[in-house]
Amino acid sequence: MRPRPRPLAATADGIALALSWLTVLPVRVPSGAVDRGRARRAISAAPAVGALMGAVTAGVLWCTMHAGLSPALAGLLAVGLLALLTRGMHVDGLADTVDGLGCYGPPERALEVMRSGGAGPFAVAAMVVVLGGQAVALGELAEASQWAAVVLTVAAGRVATVLACRRGVGPATPSGFGALVAGTQHPVALGAWVIAAIAAAVAAVPGRAWQGPVIVVAVLAATAAFVAHCTRRFGGVTGDVLGAVIEGATVLTAAALTL
Repeated sequence: MRPRPRPLAATADGIALALSWLTVLPVRVPSGAVDRGRARRAISAAPAVGALMGAVTAGVLWCTMHAGLSPALAGLLAVGLLALLTRGMHVDGLADTVDGLGCYGPPERALEVMRSGGAGPFAVAAMVVVLGGQAVALGELAEASQWAAVVLTVAAGRVATVLACRRGVGPATPSGFGALVAGTQHPVALGAWVIAAIAAAVAAVPGRAWQGPVIVVAVLAATAAFVAHCTRRFGGVTGDVLGAVIEGATVLTAAALTL
């Protein structure tokens, strides 16, 4: 029988794998096959990686705002940085998912469209709205010095990923990234991250401690509805759907925090 990794080693392995999957950072990952156990730990660590990326984003926004850039331009640069940090994978997933949802035919046809690699009109429109919305909202948050809200925005997209990979959600295909991570997240792990996000959101909007937690709950509810729709349309989730979840949850959180 293969020995189980020690808790600390397993946690470190999950964080390292999450960093290698979700960022361009040259992180050394322990050798060995990536099975569903390791994938589960990596997805469980995704919100922590999101918080780190959120802190980097806040730092870039602070620097660009103090350099005299307008909030919109600072926000645009921050969104570009996030795309670079993630190799553009989540943006690509957003485009493919929207094209798949916009086509006619059975799930097999939708998955074929998603695998084609092209960007149709639905994808272009979605990227303009989602990325443009992120840029404007992040710029406004930076102008108001809501740095906790910036970190929360990026982290919330990764909490949404844990929700999308919760138990009961199956993969659309028997192979690929979706098959590796779908249904791996235990309710305890999901609940812990949701509580952590709600607690962190208390400080996101100065003078209105209730607004951040309400936004987190609403965004996660919208994520659950979107994942349910994708499951009906595609027969399950894919890596592209997870990318769309991250980008969608990010723009919804950022926009709502500016209200």
